[in-house]
Amino acid sequence: MTRKDGRGEDGKTAVAVNRKARHDFHIEETYEAGIVLTGTEVKSLRAGHCSLRDSYAEARGGELFLVNAHIPQYKQGNRFNHEPLRDRKLLMHKMEIRRLGQKAREKGYTLVPLRVYFSGPRAKVEIALARGKREYDKRQAIADRDARRSMERTLAARSGRES
Repeated sequence: MTRKDGRGEDGKTAVAVNRKARHDFHIEETYEAGIVLTGTEVKSLRAGHCSLRDSYAEARGGELFLVNAHIPQYKQGNRFNHEPLRDRKLLMHKMEIRRLGQKAREKGYTLVPLRVYFSGPRAKVEIALARGKREYDKRQAIADRDARRSMERTLAARSGRES
């Protein structure tokens, strides 16, 4: 689970978080993958510029690619600056890629990036095998969250009065 400040359970600070993914999809499994980047892409990520909105991962020819992830051009870059929306290769074990590709081809499943972060000097992406939510699932999740918040508020108010 990713916290609001972008840090995951592992405590690593995220460069980009796809908050909409948890709202639009049921997350089944999560995986960590490395990303093949050019120099200006790394510099842009280190500056905190990245958007995962409408991005997804797909398996092609035994390889995994991150599609539609927007990493803007580096401001101090030169004529060798990168293309912001290019497909980026993801690095995982061959068997994991094969298994994910098979599961993603099943009806209703997709590979969604949840966050991009640095693990030491290397850029990583957390991808999830996810199933799309229906509209009524989204409404139910919002209602559950609101009920939980009001219950916590009530408990906090009671404990504040008792002391």
